[in-house]
Amino acid sequence: MIRVAVLVVSSKIAGGREEDKGRAALVALVESVPASLVSYETAPDERQAIRDRLTALCDGGAVDVVLTVGGTGVRPTDVVPDVTREVADKEIPGIGEAMRLESLKKVQTAVLSRGTTAIRGRTLIVNLPGSPRGARENLSVVLPVLEHTIDKIQGR
Repeated sequence: MIRVAVLVVSSKIAGGREEDKGRAALVALVESVPASLVSYETAPDERQAIRDRLTALCDGGAVDVVLTVGGTGVRPTDVVPDVTREVADKEIPGIGEAMRLESLKKVQTAVLSRGTTAIRGRTLIVNLPGSPRGARENLSVVLPVLEHTIDKIQGR
């Protein structure tokens, strides 16, 4: 079974100033993969905090996939794709392109998404948008190749 960590990037949620209204939907989404949710965390919209969590989750050996949620747009605080690239060994730009292409069929603002997918060590990192609906739709693009991608990353 695929082991998944979810990292929600939102200063408001991490600081307790806003409720994590998407949590139930994200947990259900992971369980529908099917996958085992190993970790569910939040981080503020700060480069170092995001870098620290991504590095720890990927290097800890407990997860196959880290799903980041939020921080993929064009606001000054949207730095998740940038940090993902900084910590990555390899980027998989085709998955980000496919997610944007599919999202564009539903919403024009999909062209503003900068989400990407990358590999750090033996872990896949997938950047998903912050809305539960957007996260679900984008993850559905990744699902058909998820197990195969993890097998390849882990040398199977």
